Amino acid sequence: MKAIVLESPGDPTALKLKQMTKPSPQPGWVLIKVKAFGLNRSEMFTRQGYSQGVQLPRVLGIECVGVVEAAPETAFEPGQKVAAIMGGMGRAFDGSYAEYTCVPQTCVFPINSNLDWSVLGAIPEMFQTAYGSLVSGLNVQAGQTLLVRGGSSSVGMAATHLAKQMGLTVVATTRNSSKIKALQANGADHVVIDTGEIVTSIRQSYSKGFDCVLELVGTSTLMDSLQCVVPGGIVCMSGILGNAWTLSNFAPMDDIPHTVKLTVYSGGCEDLSGEYLQRFIDGVEAGQNRVNIDRVFKFDEIVQAHQYMESNQATGKLVVLVDEQDNSNKSSNI
Repeated sequence: MKAIVLESPGDPTALKLKQMTKPSPQPGWVLIKVKAFGLNRSEMFTRQGYSQGVQLPRVLGIECVGVVEAAPETAFEPGQKVAAIMGGMGRAFDGSYAEYTCVPQTCVFPINSNLDWSVLGAIPEMFQTAYGSLVSGLNVQAGQTLLVRGGSSSVGMAATHLAKQMGLTVVATTRNSSKIKALQANGADHVVIDTGEIVTSIRQSYSKGFDCVLELVGTSTLMDSLQCVVPGGIVCMSGILGNAWTLSNFAPMDDIPHTVKLTVYSGGCEDLSGEYLQRFIDGVEAGQNRVNIDRVFKFDEIVQAHQYMESNQATGKLVVLVDEQDNSNKSSNI
């Protein structure tokens, strides 16, 4: 099979298209013929050498959609459509940047849909992070105000859309004014240009601050985000778009405002409900839910795809089709 292999950390050209032996599933594991996979910044960090404990060479990729090839001693059957997410994919063992991937059954979810593979490929990790951040991380409630810091990212756009469905008022940020219309079309009630320090401008329109802040930029804007919430409000950090992993000179008693809550969301496959995933997919198919895809790349365009991801140009999800001739799955629907 063809696979994209990282042999040593580096820039996007470190990702090499190679021939590998097709994996064989042990009992309790699922061999998936990969149809499409979404790109994630955690894969970029692994490629750059920042992910602790990842042994190289490694096939990256923490999510995919495809068709079961074999699944001994599991409830999955050959030909069944599935999504797979995290659980060690692309880190502890080879992931989805390949024609086939073999993963434990605990991170595989059955799906039933006629959506094109490129659309399905955009959903698993994006939905899991957005939904988990809102529900588990922020415990959002109808009528609340939410600031999405990093609103033009795929997770930011998904979170905005889901939060609007849940009855929240949503303000989204972007550093690029050309993305304002896309964020408004996605449902944002207001869009703020993010200069890194927005608390002063935010307070002009929302004098009391926000009930919740979803922090996707990360440590580079976290201190400012903590100043944007009401007393008793919550800031949940779920992303590191700013590429800064740590905070220097962090003094919790000084930097966290009185009664403001700070948490993180980094849930895995154990936090993803197959029922909610299918419900979201059904909503996409019915035109009720949005999936914002910026670009779809070919399998052999992985270097260009990582270059584009690293440039921060995208407004929405980046997806790779393993076989560009096989985007439609209608004929194989079961």
